[in-house]
Amino acid sequence: MQADHKQLEERAQLSDTLKQKLVESLDIPYAASDIANDTSLIGSGLGLDSLDILEIVLCVENNFSVKIPENSAPVLRSINTLVDFIISEQKENA
Repeated sequence: MQADHKQLEERAQLSDTLKQKLVESLDIPYAASDIANDTSLIGSGLGLDSLDILEIVLCVENNFSVKIPENSAPVLRSINTLVDFIISEQKENA
């Protein structure tokens, strides 16, 4: 039970950090706390376009040391899917 609680805290912290880094690098008019974890990254959610997607990929690669492969649209669906991907990549590379 304790391990689950720790994993949830780490996931929440990673999610908060990711949102803050995205706000900074995309220069979007939101505070990190305004972005829900299930917010869509592409299209109507944050209103991002294809150039912004490239910026998201660079932001994740530079800040979290994981490589997002080409044709990985499902990974970029939402904050949650991106956080899940980062966690799985970090565990795999640990």
